[in-house]
Amino acid sequence: MTSLFQRKTMERYNAKQQFIIAGYWLPVFVYCGLIFYLSSLQASEIPAPSLFQFIGDKYIHAIEYAILAVLCYRAFRRAAGPWAARYALVLSVIAAVAYGLTDEIHQVFVPTRDPSFLDLWADLIGASIGAGLVHASSRFSLRSTPLNSKR
Repeated sequence: MTSLFQRKTMERYNAKQQFIIAGYWLPVFVYCGLIFYLSSLQASEIPAPSLFQFIGDKYIHAIEYAILAVLCYRAFRRAAGPWAARYALVLSVIAAVAYGLTDEIHQVFVPTRDPSFLDLWADLIGASIGAGLVHASSRFSLRSTPLNSKR
């Protein structure tokens, strides 16, 4: 039988844990929603600054999915359990590319938009670079922190 103190402590722990999980996963879902929204616009409706038109569609895909992979990496590392934290690099690339695949399928149903294997390839490259950079920077920052310092 648990005491009232133990139950209240667990309730506070669970509320804090849920807040942490939401804090890491909510940005992933909001960003996926933004990608979905932009993907559902017809090509002529996409609000693209002249810089985006200059650098090209594939670079935009790579940047877009690099950001998604970084957000996924953060969520897997901090709010998905120890196994996911260990494989966060691979899982974040897989999640970003899987979402990229669903985005390309979604574009089949949008007038003036076409799915493209090259877009998916750019998504893979961007996700790999984004996740790789955040993984490398997190490993570097962990190694450069003295063992006796508190983070």
